[in-house]
Amino acid sequence: MTKTKKLISATGVIIVLAVISLFLFSDNGKPKDFEEIKNVGVLRIVTDYNSVGYFVSGDTIAGFNYDLIQLLKQYIPLKIEIKLESGLDKSIEGLKYGKYDVMARNIPITSELRGSLIFTEPVAQNRQVLVQRKKEYNDGVEPLRSHLALAKKTLYVAADSPAILRIRNLSHEIGDTIYIKEDPLYSAEQLAMQVASGEIDYAVCDEKRAAKVAESLPEIDYSTLIGFTHIEAWVVSEKSPVLLDSLNQWIRQVKNTKEYDRIYQKYYN
Repeated sequence: MTKTKKLISATGVIIVLAVISLFLFSDNGKPKDFEEIKNVGVLRIVTDYNSVGYFVSGDTIAGFNYDLIQLLKQYIPLKIEIKLESGLDKSIEGLKYGKYDVMARNIPITSELRGSLIFTEPVAQNRQVLVQRKKEYNDGVEPLRSHLALAKKTLYVAADSPAILRIRNLSHEIGDTIYIKEDPLYSAEQLAMQVASGEIDYAVCDEKRAAKVAESLPEIDYSTLIGFTHIEAWVVSEKSPVLLDSLNQWIRQVKNTKEYDRIYQKYYN
């Protein structure tokens, strides 16, 4: 056999092995329901890195979602893998194509999102707030307190933020334009920091994250509400109804425990 033929043959073998490897070890491109997940033995949960849900404190991982997942491990008969994804759109895409089984990002349950996402039992409550500078850090300018004062203002949000829907509704409510600037690079916390430094004037994020940032940045005012108290939940694919039922059952069990109360008080009160 000539060297050329040997090379072609070896290349062919490599390609075949690569295809087999991809077939055996990659996701199948569609969401799994509970039986398929059970057969694999691993439940893959995606979350994002932020100051309330999942963060590193010293040499320890902490956060509401992280601690809740650890508590759920006592009830879920599966190994749990936690994945980090910064963008909400990427997390949703991962659910759609079977890369992840559950999204633990405390998404607010709204009628608009119900059309595209399948929510679990509620896990927390929160509110959207306007992040701005206090008077003493803003050349004597008083913080905005009326929604009408938001007309023609530009509010910064993280890309794909659930707050976008609320701001659009608020714009309709006041009968004027509120400009929305989606930032593809910075998280809600980082945008709040930019408000504190004077780089931008207004940002919108949930109250718990704003409160966390304000602990170290006294410039921050987050007293003006953008929306009412909303319920937050996790998300699964619409193709995973049995997983949804199982997860809801586990969440209901967990919420009746003192451990859940302790976790909730730690991060939300």
